[in-house]
Amino acid sequence: MIYRGSSGEYLEITNIDASNSTLLEEIPSSSLTIVWFERGENVLEVDAVRHIFEAQQVVCLTEFHRIKVKHIEKARMIRFNRAFYCIIHHDSEVGCKGVLFFGASTLPKFKILEASRDTFETVYKVFCLEMESRDELQLEMLQMVLKRWLILCTRAYKEQTSTEVLEPAQHDLIRAFNFLVEQHFRTKHTVAAYADLLHKSPKTLANVFAKISDKTPLQFIQERKMLEARRLLRYTDKSVKEIAYEIGFEDIQTFSRFFRNKEGCAPTVYREGTQGKNETDWGNLA
Repeated sequence: MIYRGSSGEYLEITNIDASNSTLLEEIPSSSLTIVWFERGENVLEVDAVRHIFEAQQVVCLTEFHRIKVKHIEKARMIRFNRAFYCIIHHDSEVGCKGVLFFGASTLPKFKILEASRDTFETVYKVFCLEMESRDELQLEMLQMVLKRWLILCTRAYKEQTSTEVLEPAQHDLIRAFNFLVEQHFRTKHTVAAYADLLHKSPKTLANVFAKISDKTPLQFIQERKMLEARRLLRYTDKSVKEIAYEIGFEDIQTFSRFFRNKEGCAPTVYREGTQGKNETDWGNLA
């Protein structure tokens, strides 16, 4: 089921199985995707890393993720674009920025627990009913239902992650940092640069991160740069020199040292090692 508005609004709700699983790989520009796995073991390769999803797990994806479906049993997909519902503008209402979609270092995923499953099912059914409506209130109703869905997902995700040990202001700081990294990782590479944007000191950022992770803010920045490097090496024909400049390195030697230090091999070796691996057989993934 697809809704298309007169001003470019787009919302799609689709059941996914082996017959149409390539829809997960074809992420339109400016879109966000929520996948709810209903049964079995489902395997996706996200940015060249394999993830196994069990029944009732949910994953949140952006247009920047590169997806390769390895195996799908059964899932539900909700996909919408910025014109339909801009999570940044509605952040104070649903708290999505840096939580469900734009965390810089992790793939946001959580499980729908038995206690809340009926609520998720009810909202999903309302979604489907409203998709069939054809009146002047349809867009507003669908946006309201999506907002409710995002709130449910945000609550479930936060309950199942360590961010709840933070005070609200500290949690907001982590989210804002992650979102800024997503925006500026190509041009800003130091903790001090992000601390300045946030009007905080680098020490304050380090202390907050220490409460939830053994990684420092600098490691989060570097991981985002490495993620982009792997994506470009694996999925594009750009030269190593072009990739180095795109990610913000002034010369290929510095980039190669950085990549080798993080990955354990040179960029060219990594690219050669990923060639031909996109068709890995499901039977070898378990």
